[in-house]
Amino acid sequence: MRKDRRRHPVAHGGSVDLRSVRAGTTQRHVSFIESGRSRPGRAMLIRLAESLDVPLRDRNALLLAAGYAPAYPANGFDGSDLAAVRTALERVLVGHQPFPAVVVDRAGTLLLANTAFTALTAPAAPRLLAPPVNVPRLLLHPDGLAPLIVNRDEWTWHVIDRLRAESVRDPDPRLVALVAELAALVPDRPREPGPDYVGFAVPLRLRHDGGELRLMTTLTRFGTAVDVALAELRMEAFLPADESTAAALATLAEGC
Repeated sequence: MRKDRRRHPVAHGGSVDLRSVRAGTTQRHVSFIESGRSRPGRAMLIRLAESLDVPLRDRNALLLAAGYAPAYPANGFDGSDLAAVRTALERVLVGHQPFPAVVVDRAGTLLLANTAFTALTAPAAPRLLAPPVNVPRLLLHPDGLAPLIVNRDEWTWHVIDRLRAESVRDPDPRLVALVAELAALVPDRPREPGPDYVGFAVPLRLRHDGGELRLMTTLTRFGTAVDVALAELRMEAFLPADESTAAALATLAEGC
């Protein structure tokens, strides 16, 4: 289990271990668990894992290693147990029209998309659009949308850095391999940030019909999921950054 040594000062000049506070136990008990002097129960392991924001898949592995049964089901996204969730997500994607939106797994594999996203990515090579589609690859590959990205140097590294951070937070061999693949495909990281750089917020600027689409992206995840597959879903929505982009997306969606 990874350790979180963050502490808060208290009036007496001591400190409070945030792990113990969040897990509803004492600092002494946590210390005993770490040193092997105390064997945590199943409920305590779950509370500690939750206090450290351990991904659900890793929480199950932690429980198994301690001799307990997994606590979180791992249903496939296409399974009957998540049918209601799929229906709800499909409604959200339709409601987001005429703006593009997708649902992907933690490795960026496309699970659901609305017709606006299909229209936006139509210029990509057919092989990149054949299932299983990987959305980051589709956007950054030279045979995908990369040639259409006006601010390619900035935006591609913005995406790669986000994927790399995710692979550190929640390790997945597929994601690690994807980061390496994409980093080899894109131009070298620019020495100086371009005019569109404002920290984490980098708009996507796409050439379109002689003009330009300016898009902001948002990422949404399930914060209260108790199913592994559900917790690993990401919904990415593309929003127009100006009125001309909104109008162009509406026209593009009408042609679907």
